[in-house]
Amino acid sequence: MRYSAIKRIRVLGFLLVLLFMGAIALTSCNALRIKSASAQVPQVVTSVLSDPKTFNPPFVQEAPSPTSVMFEGLVTENGLTGKIEPALAQSWAISEDKKKIVFTIKPNLKWSDGKPLTVDDVIFTYNEVYLNEAIPTDTRDVLRIGQNRALPTVKKLDDRRIEFTVPEPFAPFLRVTGVPILPAHILRKYVNEKNRDGKPVFLTTWGVATPPSEIVVNGPYTLERYDTSQRIIFKRNPYFWRKDSQGKQQPYIERMVWQIVESTDVSLMQFRSGSLDSIAISPDIFSLVKREEKRGNFTIYNGGPASGTNFISFNLNKAKNAKGEPIVNPVKSRWFNSKEFRQAVAYAIDRQTMINNTFRGLGKPQNSPISVQSPYYLPPEKGLKVYDYNPEKAKELLLKAGFKYNADGQLLDGDGNRVRFTLMTNSGNKIREAMGAQIKQDLSKIGIQVDFTPINFGTLVDKLSNTRDWESYLLGLTGGVEPNDGANVWNSTGGLHSFNQGPMPGQPPITGWVVSDWEKEIDRLMIAGAQELDETKRKEIYAQFQNIVQEEVPVIYLVNPLSLAAVRNRIKGIKYSALGGAFWNLYELPLAEN
Repeated sequence: MRYSAIKRIRVLGFLLVLLFMGAIALTSCNALRIKSASAQVPQVVTSVLSDPKTFNPPFVQEAPSPTSVMFEGLVTENGLTGKIEPALAQSWAISEDKKKIVFTIKPNLKWSDGKPLTVDDVIFTYNEVYLNEAIPTDTRDVLRIGQNRALPTVKKLDDRRIEFTVPEPFAPFLRVTGVPILPAHILRKYVNEKNRDGKPVFLTTWGVATPPSEIVVNGPYTLERYDTSQRIIFKRNPYFWRKDSQGKQQPYIERMVWQIVESTDVSLMQFRSGSLDSIAISPDIFSLVKREEKRGNFTIYNGGPASGTNFISFNLNKAKNAKGEPIVNPVKSRWFNSKEFRQAVAYAIDRQTMINNTFRGLGKPQNSPISVQSPYYLPPEKGLKVYDYNPEKAKELLLKAGFKYNADGQLLDGDGNRVRFTLMTNSGNKIREAMGAQIKQDLSKIGIQVDFTPINFGTLVDKLSNTRDWESYLLGLTGGVEPNDGANVWNSTGGLHSFNQGPMPGQPPITGWVVSDWEKEIDRLMIAGAQELDETKRKEIYAQFQNIVQEEVPVIYLVNPLSLAAVRNRIKGIKYSALGGAFWNLYELPLAEN
């Protein structure tokens, strides 16, 4: 009896195993079938670190965003030169007083659903979305002009022309008209319709749960599929306006796949296995990937110094928080607000050793808040102040500022306080953690003790933007060719003016906030630079700005890594640059035939 029962159990177990194996085989067969079907479609597979937050352009804050290949604006930026080129607009004309820009859009434009794209879509996008105070979008801040932060007016002239009027000449304005144009025939009803809180339904339109077929675009690709935490698949937009010189429809690549891979280590593994067509190359993996370049049939492209920045900054804020307490310890605040102290720290950091060790030689010293690709960048050979490694000069500046050394070589202030502060960065970033460790070591050589503390990025952002509870930090910002793009950092009332963050709307009050004279001068120069349309004069203005930053060193620039990416050789026509990356001209990239 027992034997028969056991036998039946074994037989049942065996059948379950067979069924399970059959299910695996069926799943594998389906996966192979899907893979095989995908292989018949010319496609490129890359990776991104996280899921998108939205598919609605006005609410996008992350980069890269899927909307970058789904939407276009009136103009676009050439990824090699940084110059403005036509996109949906065919041409534009600027009035003599520089306060009006008239755009003429291309004829016969269409949305991805085949409906006409017209001047009315442009008017809707600006007047009912970007300039609509009921819709919270960062794009509106980009459109604000001058000291009064006024907004432009936008009106229709005829079936092909739109007129933008600005309250004063504003040199960057042409560039900001590259923001995505939206379909009025799809989205206007959501702008007008209100939810139970009285807010436009548009605020929750085109979220990540929206069926791809409902998202109508004007860019090279439409959304085909989105699998949370797995992948985003794009397919070629058959109504995209671009055609090549032979009249062939662009883009040539039929499908783009963005694999969502939350680890750069996993991305590297996938690239080496052949499942990714491109990855960014950081200094720590360059040697490994370079050895496999020929075998893996890919090319590592070098765009020169990256357009972003790496820097440390001290908290110069002299204000008190809502409790009446100093935001920064008064003793340390006196150090940080000493220009000689900040300059001494700048001289004490060995950037070349940082390049050699942390960046494996793949970087350049950084000296300016303006990207080297910008025509407004002031190079050292033309007068930009730099801080080459010089610990003796650093000590000389500290002694001049009233600091002194004890018998153990420790730095003390004039009251005998040991000079010691905390340096924060975001944890998990290996490059920044290595940079911070070296800064700690370098500053110890001039008697300063640095408590280097990597912390969660969200916590760090909260300290910088809200509580202001920090002493110094190590971070970076993205860059570009237009200096005014950094106005939010350098204007004393800017939301990213972290080294002396003033009172912001909706935050607890602070008292005693003081704006220094050199900050006020930067305010003036940023407005003057945006107002000036003469290129020679603009360069002079931004040269003054760069020299003030380097003289006062509210931020201390460190190293600019080289912009590197590996791309499979089957993708032709790559024109890699630090500004545009590998795929800025995606529409014209063909794939080699097998």
